[in-house]
Amino acid sequence: MRRDRWVALVTLVLLQIFVVAAGAHLLTGDALVRREPEPVASAKPPPVPVITAGPVLAAGGNGPLPAKGTLAQRLTKALGDPALGGSVGAAVLDAQSGAVLFGSGAGEGITPASTTKVVTSVAALASLGSDARLSTRVVRGASPGTIVLVGGGDPTLASPRAAARQVHPRPATLATLASRTARALKAAGTTRVTVAYDDFLYTGPRTAATWKPGYVPEGSVAPVTALMLDEGRASPGQSGRVADPSRATHAAFVSLLSRNGIKVSSSARRSRAPAGAREIARVDSAPVYTLVERALTLSDNDLSEALARHVAIKEGKPASFDGGAAAVGAVLARLGAAEGVRVFDGSGLSPRNRITPQALARLVAVAASPDRPDLHAIVAGMPISGFSGTLGHRFDRLRSAHGLIRAKTGTLDGVNTLAGMTTTRGGRLVTFAFMADDVPPGWGKAEAALDRLAAVVASG
Repeated sequence: MRRDRWVALVTLVLLQIFVVAAGAHLLTGDALVRREPEPVASAKPPPVPVITAGPVLAAGGNGPLPAKGTLAQRLTKALGDPALGGSVGAAVLDAQSGAVLFGSGAGEGITPASTTKVVTSVAALASLGSDARLSTRVVRGASPGTIVLVGGGDPTLASPRAAARQVHPRPATLATLASRTARALKAAGTTRVTVAYDDFLYTGPRTAATWKPGYVPEGSVAPVTALMLDEGRASPGQSGRVADPSRATHAAFVSLLSRNGIKVSSSARRSRAPAGAREIARVDSAPVYTLVERALTLSDNDLSEALARHVAIKEGKPASFDGGAAAVGAVLARLGAAEGVRVFDGSGLSPRNRITPQALARLVAVAASPDRPDLHAIVAGMPISGFSGTLGHRFDRLRSAHGLIRAKTGTLDGVNTLAGMTTTRGGRLVTFAFMADDVPPGWGKAEAALDRLAAVVASG
């Protein structure tokens, strides 16, 4: 690698570290179903510039293809690591042409775990658009003196304590919504109200039939509702979740409204807002592209489930687990990337999800394509080897690969996956997916084996 290209690469990596570090004070709690959770996120704002390409795209596609024979020999040997177990698949593609550079079980469906979030995120960007926002509103109720808190499916809506922990992007806050509501009510001469809440944007069960019963109690995810504060956490920074996020958010709003001088005369009541009701106040989330970055960087289960439901709404499907899965599939079909993908949720917590390594590597290539700038937030959001997100603590023994790999991790009991991209030593952008879903016990061994596979590709 020439000196000038190396300097440019290091500069981009350091800049990305700065951007990620700005959001370091985030909540955690992705996959508590395993021995140690993948960190999860919290919210971020639009004004801060985002690196939409990143270091691995510095010379993407310009160099020669790696020698297939050498690459195959080295990867085949690394795939034989017993830490990966007996069900392993791999695919490496040239990002520019889509040519398969290496495949082993590449067409076999494997449990993807959190690499499912790549699928959800691509669908969200392609369907909703990068600049869409999720709104939480307060509207007039059907009777005088009644207002309705209307959930818009923004799980990043934050309490004052949670908002204080975050730097980028700034989340919408319930305190701001309460303040705006109180100001509007007082301007209209109203100081006493009854407050109902509407979380009917979503339909169906709040937990997936394919999820393990322990996911919510363990804090891996909250019950999925359209009205949620701090991603349903009982306390900011903690993994524990409340049983009913909608009701808890309503209670917090009532308390904040009271602090702003509005008396609330009744207890919680779930009720649909009247059609065409006049809006009193609202707050909006960060744009979808930053929500996608967060979902990928810190493997945010709650946000990924919300994004899947918003895809369902945009695609005219029920905002449920089934509707979200169907809508995501429809969007991928339009992109020509649906083959080999079968999902039952948006987060990857479902052990029934199946994605082939080739399909996953192909989807990463689509997201990195110069022809699809609308999908480049996928690249920006992927963790960087040895530096950020769920890869920040990995590649310890592969320091030569630090900063050279962007990839999404996936972890469930018995499952470890890694899908992403890198620029080879010769300057060729390639995408990859390494997946194992029969992993024997042994904390960290399978992850280390996957990291070695990615490092082999980067050095090819």
